[in-house]
Amino acid sequence: QVQLVESGGGLVQTGGSLRLSCAASGRTITSYTMGWFRQAPGKEREFVAAISWRSSTTHYADSVKGRFTISRDNAKNTVYLQMNGLKPEDTAVYYCAGDAPYSDYVSFQPLSYDYWGQGTQVTVSS
Repeated sequence: QVQLVESGGGLVQTGGSLRLSCAASGRTITSYTMGWFRQAPGKEREFVAAISWRSSTTHYADSVKGRFTISRDNAKNTVYLQMNGLKPEDTAVYYCAGDAPYSDYVSFQPLSYDYWGQGTQVTVSS
């Protein structure tokens, strides 16, 4: 089993930056594709970014492309989401997620991910 714990959320003004961290324990995540999702009140959980296990190829939702960067540090068993140019519409609970190991298909669907953190709140004020 993989346990994921997110941190780094908070309140920031429009245009500000935050870096979210997702610390994994239980197993090394070297062989796991990892993703970030978010869920705003009254809305469905949506894909934000993912990083593959094999080549660290990154994928982004159109709404965050050019502003957010996902990265991983396998030595620290941690995944990051650097968020720049934040907008009020980025306000949501952000979740880290892990896919099944050695999966070469990078999914943008929450149901494809097996492991989830508890989430961290990001609030962007206007």
